[in-house]
Amino acid sequence: MIRRQIDEMAKNEYGIIYITEEFAQLVPDTIKRYEEQMIPAIVLIPNHEGTLGIGKAMIQGQVERAVGQNIL
Repeated sequence: MIRRQIDEMAKNEYGIIYITEEFAQLVPDTIKRYEEQMIPAIVLIPNHEGTLGIGKAMIQGQVERAVGQNIL
């Protein structure tokens, strides 16, 4: 269900998709598939219980690839 919704939003040209880290853990292959694409940008956010650190790690990895080093 989550995978299908993400794919549907991408098909409808959503620019940014926010998804909780908890849900992202259920569909890592889908998150990975869109990771290398410019659109949609998938942003992982914490839920009401707090962060799992996945979103921060994902952004940190993207920044390192873009800049060439960890600046966060």
